[in-house]
Amino acid sequence: MTDVSRPEAEATAAKPFTPDQAFRPPRNQWWDVWDQFRSHRGALLGTLVFVFIILFVGIGPWIWQVDPGFIDIRSRNQGPSWSNPLGTDQLGRDMLARMMYGGRISVAVGLTAMFLGLLIGTLVGVLAGYFRRVDGILMRTTDLFLALPLLPLLLVMVLLFRDMLARNFGEAAGVFVLIVVAIGITSWMQTARIVRGDVLALKEREYVLAARSIGTPSRRIVSRHILPNVLSPIMVSATLGIASAIITESALSFLGLGFPPDFPTWGRLLFDGRDWIEQYPARVVWPGLFISLTVLSVNFIGDGLRDALDPRIRGR
Repeated sequence: MTDVSRPEAEATAAKPFTPDQAFRPPRNQWWDVWDQFRSHRGALLGTLVFVFIILFVGIGPWIWQVDPGFIDIRSRNQGPSWSNPLGTDQLGRDMLARMMYGGRISVAVGLTAMFLGLLIGTLVGVLAGYFRRVDGILMRTTDLFLALPLLPLLLVMVLLFRDMLARNFGEAAGVFVLIVVAIGITSWMQTARIVRGDVLALKEREYVLAARSIGTPSRRIVSRHILPNVLSPIMVSATLGIASAIITESALSFLGLGFPPDFPTWGRLLFDGRDWIEQYPARVVWPGLFISLTVLSVNFIGDGLRDALDPRIRGR
């Protein structure tokens, strides 16, 4: 029997390598992360929905230039029309403009509170995981915050500091600072525990032990070797923190303890529409729908990032 594969092999071996093939740079690992992320259909769909919501609240007011606070009593409680696509409320204010403006505030609160909680949680987690002397104190403090009833604690903080901050920063800015700080300092505990667990495992790796053996300072080990390797849980916690902050702000606004009526967040729109839910159910459907879509899309993005940033899953 003749070997038919030998000519093909000789022809392949005779082909010279092109300069592009010989000096092709190695593939960036972030391309692998992106390939794994886009293979997660839920994460890709969540990204599209979240980008749409960001464009809706960010660019929408520039396109739909209607004052969300303009009162027209003659047009109150109207249904959808060309002039008011989502109808009007009990004071004749345009619901589409209020949804856009309120979404901007809700998303801003979610992002800012997430960054604050992420900063506190990462700091506590790294310190507790790397420095054994402060591990016990920081973890017992974390357990104490986890044991506290968060919603009653938030209500007490709002009642105690709302008037003082409103006098110093103005009503809207004071409430914004209060809600962001209140959510941030009550949402860092899960991040701290996750980061601490990863740091405890990382500080026993060979490259960390080698850096310590040559006298590298602890702050440099943490910044160069520890933090880059805990980005995966930090980024996942960030996406979940946005959803949690938006839900918490909406709950406070729904209870009437959030922003004043002139600053209509999605939770405030739910609060204003609760008395009209039987006659005009769309008044609560639209803000509730946008809150649900935002939270679901962010959660799907977090699931996709968790899978994409895990090298064991990415290598399959």
